[in-house]
Amino acid sequence: MPNHQPPKKMLRPLLADLLALFFPRPCLACREPLVAGEAHLCTPCRTELPYTDYHLLPPAHNPLARRFWGKLPVQHTLSYLRFQRHGRVQQLLHQLKYQGQAGVGRALGQLYGAELATAGLGPEFELIVPVPLHRRKLARRGYNQAEAFATGLAAALPCPSAAHALRRTEHTASQTRKGRAERWQNVATVFEVADPAAVAGRHILLVDDVLTTGATLEACGAALLAAGARAVSIATIAAAEQ
Repeated sequence: MPNHQPPKKMLRPLLADLLALFFPRPCLACREPLVAGEAHLCTPCRTELPYTDYHLLPPAHNPLARRFWGKLPVQHTLSYLRFQRHGRVQQLLHQLKYQGQAGVGRALGQLYGAELATAGLGPEFELIVPVPLHRRKLARRGYNQAEAFATGLAAALPCPSAAHALRRTEHTASQTRKGRAERWQNVATVFEVADPAAVAGRHILLVDDVLTTGATLEACGAALLAAGARAVSIATIAAAEQ
């Protein structure tokens, strides 16, 4: 007898539509229901997010670059969004770091990577390296939010990424309530390059979720340069004002 049941490949989109109808997924920035064709972010939030557009400025005119002057030679200091307390960006980062939403990091990486590629920056970077988590924190969270962002960037630029190029050797206290000097003392000697051959002679795009004082990125960048990296640039999801 002929089989009149629809194939499984046809049923999957129908089931997904039914689930979205009865259990709509919320936008991770504003919590409003997403509609068909939207993933992670709704169209209004995509339009209204506080973009920096620093990648369109000459490096000498980029205000973020000043955070590393006299501390670390950085080729490009890039950040996708401006961090605003109690706003959409803080909500996105909270979902990324504490609610298991690694997908939003990958989505933001793909969006930003596409913009960097359009601006002609893609060919400059030879390897993307995320700021690592200590193994204890990684086991507790289940993923590294900086690695999720790096994965999205790597797909869009395109550029290879090396999730384990850097290693955090000590478990340090949270940086949230520390000043710049305390942050630097907290991380100055806790990073090492796990595979110097992977970074030697390459322009590294070092990535993290948020740029605040820059102490963690400075320590990571110094370790990469000491291991033979040709140059270091920095990209984050968001940058906090100082």
